[in-house]
Amino acid sequence: MKFLQSSMLLPPLVLAALLSFPMGASPHKDFLQCISLRSNDSTSISNVIYTRNNSFYSFVLESTIRNLRFNSTDTPKPLVIITPSRTSHFQATIYCARKHGLQIRTRSGGHDYEGLSYVARVPFVVVDLVNFRSVDVDVENRVAWVQAGAILGEVYYRIAEKSRTLGFAGGIYFTIGVGGHISGGGFGLLFRKYGLACDNVIDAQFIDVNGRILDRKSMGEDLFWAIRGGGGGSFGIVLAWKLALVPVPATVTAFSISRTLEQNATQLILQWQDIAYQLPDEMNPDVTMVSINSTQDGRKTILVSFSSLFLGTIDELLPIMQQRFPELGLSRQDCIEMSWIESVLYYNQLQNQPLEILLNRTFRTPSGGQYYKIKSDYVKEPISETGLNGLFSRLSDEEASSAVIIFMAYGGIMGRIPEDATPYPHRAGNLYKIYYNVNWQEQDNVNSQKYIDWSRRVYNDMTPFVSKSPREAYANYRDLDLGSNNVGITSYTQASIWGRKYFKNNFDRLVQVKTKIDPENFFKHEQSVPPFL
Repeated sequence: MKFLQSSMLLPPLVLAALLSFPMGASPHKDFLQCISLRSNDSTSISNVIYTRNNSFYSFVLESTIRNLRFNSTDTPKPLVIITPSRTSHFQATIYCARKHGLQIRTRSGGHDYEGLSYVARVPFVVVDLVNFRSVDVDVENRVAWVQAGAILGEVYYRIAEKSRTLGFAGGIYFTIGVGGHISGGGFGLLFRKYGLACDNVIDAQFIDVNGRILDRKSMGEDLFWAIRGGGGGSFGIVLAWKLALVPVPATVTAFSISRTLEQNATQLILQWQDIAYQLPDEMNPDVTMVSINSTQDGRKTILVSFSSLFLGTIDELLPIMQQRFPELGLSRQDCIEMSWIESVLYYNQLQNQPLEILLNRTFRTPSGGQYYKIKSDYVKEPISETGLNGLFSRLSDEEASSAVIIFMAYGGIMGRIPEDATPYPHRAGNLYKIYYNVNWQEQDNVNSQKYIDWSRRVYNDMTPFVSKSPREAYANYRDLDLGSNNVGITSYTQASIWGRKYFKNNFDRLVQVKTKIDPENFFKHEQSVPPFL
C-alpha cells in the first residue's frame, strides 16, 4: 500500500494566528488545545485547521458546497474545519472530538444532496479530505489505490495518463468525491457492464472511532462489506480505496435522439420500458424528460431524449438498435465516437475542453440551477400511459421549468449480482431507476419551498407506479423527506424507516456491524446507521 503526501495543501495558517482570538470566549478552545497537544507535530496540524475567525475559513467551507440551499446565513456552520494531510491528523481529531463532545462530519467532494457532510444542528467539526487525494495507478495489475479525498475526475485522468483502454466504474460528474461516492454505492456509465463503484473495491484503508488504521484483513469481512455501499458517515472514515480497474474499448459511442410528445415520445417511452433493461451490457440507456416551450404555438410540451453510451463503435451499435429498437430510428448521424476518457468530458458537456479540466475540483457548470432537491425511485413494472401522462402534466407546472426527470435502465450485470453482495440491494427485478431533480436559480431562492413542495407532489403522484414494501431509494441520493433522526438520539425503529428504503434487508446487517465497530454511535448524522441499544 503506497500513498503520497499532498503536493498542494490549502493555504497554511500558523498556530499563533489560529489561536489569535480570546480563548476564554471560544466554546471549542478545549478541542483546539487538545488537537494541538495530541498531534505529534503541532506545526503541521496548525497548517490544516481553520476556525471561523480565519480569513480562509469561508473559502474552505464553500469551495465544494454543491447545493447552495445549504450555504445561507442561516445554515449551521462548523466550529472548526480540519483538512488532514496525514493520518495522525485524523486520529487527533477523532480523539479530541470525542473527548470534548463535538460531532464529526466528513466531506470528500460536497455533492451529498442534503448537505450532511458539512451541516449539523449540533456543535460539530468538518473533516475535509481535500489534502488526502493521491491516485496511484498500477496498469499491469489493473488496480489503483485512491485516497478518499480525490474527485472522480482525478481518478479518471490519472488512469487515462497511463492507459486509454482502462477505466473505473464510477459516476458521471467529475467533481464528485471518491470517499462518499463509493460509500453509498457509486452509480455511473459503466454500471450495466461492471456494476457499481462499490462492486469494484478490493481493499480499503479505514480509521475507526478508536483511531485504529485498518485494512481489509484487519477490519474483517463484515466491516469491509458495510463500508462498500452502506452509506458514508456511519462507521468511521475511509482514508483510501483499492479499486479494480476495468477494460474499456479504444472507441466508445454516444448517441442522443430527442422527440416531443407531438413526435410520438410517449409511445417510444412505453417501448423503451420493455426493451432497455434487456439491451446488451455494453449499453447504458437513459430517457431524460424536460419541459420546453413548443416552437409551434409557444405552449409547453415535454422534450424526451433517448441516449446511451455504448462500449464499441458506431458500426457495432447500429445493427443492435435496428434489431432491438427500430422505432427509435437511430442513424449514424445521431452517434459520435470517442475514447472512454473523452466520454467523461462529453457527459459533463465539456467536449471542447482539455482533459486537464478533470483536475479542477471546484469547477461549476455555468448552466442549470445551483439550488436543488433530488429524489429517487425504482421501477419493477412498466409505467402505464396514464402514469406517464401524469408525470408529463407535473413537468408542465410552473415550478418545473428547470426540472429534469431521468429513467436510468437497469439489467445487465446488475441483475446477476446478489442483493447482499454489498449493502446496495437494488439489483435484479428493476427495470430502471428514476431520478427526480427540481432546481432553481439564486434570484428565486426566496421561493425555494414551492420547488421542494413540487418535488414532493411528483413523488406522491408516482406512488402507484414504483417499488413497494419498501418503496426503494438510492442512498447516494440522500433524501431527508424519507425520515431523519435527531442526531443526539439513537432509534433503530426510526432509522429503519429510511434504512430499509436504502438498503432493504441489508439494513439489519449494517446495524450489527455498526454495533460492533461504533457501539456508542460517535459517527452519526440525520440518516446514519444506528447501533442496537
